[in-house]
Amino acid sequence: MSVDTATAFWTLAPGHGELRAEPLPAAGEGEVRVRALFGGISRGTEALVFQGRVPESERQRMRAPFQVGDFPWPVKYGYVSVGVVEAGPAALLGREVFCLHPHQDRYVVPAAAVTPLPAGLPAARAVLAANMETALNGCWDAEPRLGDRIAVIGAGVVGALVAWLCAAIPGTRVCLVDVSPGRAELARALGVDFCLAGEAPGDNDLVIHASGNPEGLRQALALAGDEARVVEMSWYGDREASLPLGEAFHSRRLKLIGSQVGRLPAERMPRWGHARRLALALELLRDPRLDALISGESDFSELPALMPRLAAGAGEVLCHRLRYASPDRFDADGSESDRLEP
Repeated sequence: MSVDTATAFWTLAPGHGELRAEPLPAAGEGEVRVRALFGGISRGTEALVFQGRVPESERQRMRAPFQVGDFPWPVKYGYVSVGVVEAGPAALLGREVFCLHPHQDRYVVPAAAVTPLPAGLPAARAVLAANMETALNGCWDAEPRLGDRIAVIGAGVVGALVAWLCAAIPGTRVCLVDVSPGRAELARALGVDFCLAGEAPGDNDLVIHASGNPEGLRQALALAGDEARVVEMSWYGDREASLPLGEAFHSRRLKLIGSQVGRLPAERMPRWGHARRLALALELLRDPRLDALISGESDFSELPALMPRLAAGAGEVLCHRLRYASPDRFDADGSESDRLEP
């Protein structure tokens, strides 16, 4: 492929996407050109986009950085890209970086839009950065405390990361809850207790719901102790969730809180911004145990055939990684090495 073209994935109709070539501009002043190494698919949100299920009221708020096109389609969407800077300021040249960019093999963005990976973080694991940001924001909204009994419902990537973060707080008893027995292995890899949905302990100080299923939210209310907090991290798109708010919800004085990664909690906003939060997310990803959250990997060229299967909701899919090229194919200045086969 010519260096002045790029290949991007576009959603063109419900359940249908394709790879399209497009011009790749030269990097101008204050910009970088990035060659993608790995990408990640956020299966929950991207499935709703791919199926054309973004509600009309949310289409503006749901826009991703560097998205092209409008919902429902045609649209170039995605927000997980890890690559190497091959043109731009000297301080970034040859650096591996994370960028909230749609699925595309090369792209040009402002230098401020990329975040260099910290030392010790493999590029292949950095695809979890957006999920870690979501988990961090959820924990800030949930406000877990020392010694809390905590249930996290939904052992997907975000739920597992939330449970992992909460378990690091001294004295907490954290249980990761899921309907799939197979997720017990994931919990063990992360050092978190696991229980099936029907066996989860009640009377929790805090319950965090991240299953994406309204039934999970109903269970979250049931597992909460009196005066407890229930944090809803799932987004249902155009689906509705029916809840038993006419039973003991009021007498138990439960607190139901919505969490969404696009906005930081109000008390953090004077000191935190998205850049600081992303930098923290990348630092936390240096733990090698988090590799357990990668459930598969495919070449970027396979994405048109792969995306319908992922969007259909295969139960064992966690983070599916896209592979563009190997980092060791490039020299320190970001150019392709002639010592290795392309």
